[in-house]
Amino acid sequence: MSFTNMYYKRAVGTPKACYVCHKPTTTVLATINTVDFLYTCDTHLSDPGFASQVGTSSDGVGAGGAKKMGLSPEEIAKVKAEWEERQKKKAEKAKEKEKEKDKDKDAKDTADDKDKGSGKETDKVPGSLPSPSTPPTPPTPTHQRYTLHRDIFALRLAEHRRRRQAAQAKELAPRLPGAPMTPLPSNPPS
Repeated sequence: MSFTNMYYKRAVGTPKACYVCHKPTTTVLATINTVDFLYTCDTHLSDPGFASQVGTSSDGVGAGGAKKMGLSPEEIAKVKAEWEERQKKKAEKAKEKEKEKDKDKDAKDTADDKDKGSGKETDKVPGSLPSPSTPPTPPTPTHQRYTLHRDIFALRLAEHRRRRQAAQAKELAPRLPGAPMTPLPSNPPS
């Protein structure tokens, strides 16, 4: 089972030995499904011979990425303008929806006021809290992403392959026939 060369930096509670220098560290690089993980010092993460952070200008995605991708400043400005127009349209649509909701609420409120005026009372328990609307969802934490250097990643793949082969051999060993226990007949010399 192979995995991609995309690791996420995470902090753990118990320090373990660094993969490179064997000093205790609480920083771990793990794949998305935690198929592979390795403890590493923060200083090694800045070493380009070990790992590179994804999303920086060196990988073609960040600020210097446009030059590497061969985009001219005019093309970039055009794309930015299109994006801003789309965002304005989305904001306008959201405002229109809010206005419609406000109108609906106003209509309901006037109907409720008429009902209250006619002598109907609600069965609210004193001191009870109103039903909460959708609670705000906490923002999902984003972890820094790293790719290992190709040689380090090849070592990780080889280590996983070796573990998998050892597990398969251990599983297969009981099904293989054993060595013969009886001694071989000795032939007398002629």
